[in-house]
Amino acid sequence: MASGSKGPRGTTLYCPEHPDAPLVEDYHAGDMICPECGLVVGDRVVDVGTEWRTFSNDKNQKDPCRVGAAENPLLDGGDLSTMIAPGAMGETITDEHGKPVYRNRRTLNSSDRALMTAFREISQIADRLNLPKMIVDRANTLFKQVHDGKSLKGRSNDAVAAACMYIACRQESVPRTFKEICGVSKISKKEIGRVFKLILKTLETNVDLITTGDFMSRFCSNLNLPHSVQKAATSIAKKAVEKDLVPGRSPVSVAAAAIYMASQASEHRKSQKEIGDIAGVAEVTIRQSYKLMYPKAHDLFPEDFKFAIPIEQLPAQ
Repeated sequence: MASGSKGPRGTTLYCPEHPDAPLVEDYHAGDMICPECGLVVGDRVVDVGTEWRTFSNDKNQKDPCRVGAAENPLLDGGDLSTMIAPGAMGETITDEHGKPVYRNRRTLNSSDRALMTAFREISQIADRLNLPKMIVDRANTLFKQVHDGKSLKGRSNDAVAAACMYIACRQESVPRTFKEICGVSKISKKEIGRVFKLILKTLETNVDLITTGDFMSRFCSNLNLPHSVQKAATSIAKKAVEKDLVPGRSPVSVAAAAIYMASQASEHRKSQKEIGDIAGVAEVTIRQSYKLMYPKAHDLFPEDFKFAIPIEQLPAQ
């Protein structure tokens, strides 16, 4: 610890003879010691480490620790209340070491039980999609708002959880498609879309419009395409939208078609099937968007793109 270490009640501890020397903490004795002269500057320092030690060869694999689960502000009481579990005759239940077994009082609350189940489902969806914790936190908050409003009663909590995850991804600028959310949950794409619209209407919130650029980096990375192809595909998709070459087409299908066109003109050629598997788009959908963009291919590529295959030799569909 540094020479300005905090002692009891926030006081600053330092050695009067060596004020610049970093103090060493003796966790076993609770002392703060000067390494230069050995002076015990402070004693009875509270040890904030665990109270128990565990060993890999112990028969009992339980790991008793100082506190329970982390506090969850979305649950009543912060999810900290506990109770000693009573036995059949009213006596306290103990484990093999004679210590009382504690159970969460919240298991009796049906509302919080529903929340915890939904939070677990949201966390599992995030794990399958490799999404960060901030997405999970936003989705949990959205579900809590919907749950407290009671405006979607009768809807499956799993469907609401999946829709909240979709909205959270959109709001955090890492959008996922309905098909991707559907693929890692137990809910149909149609039901997720229906609940998504109801949540937006209920919470009076909105999400940014999805653009082709939202998916380009992820799709190209999953296809192991270099940055030059990604840059070209981004330019192709952006100009195709600006020139209104693909009216009514979804940003995902336009992005997939742009990647197909850019890859076919480079040394890293990808088939429509390979791109469709990554983007979650049918080959026929990619083909239809590509056919709309192909006649204007000369105007869509960036000027500095190095063609391995001339535009005239690109497939017509």
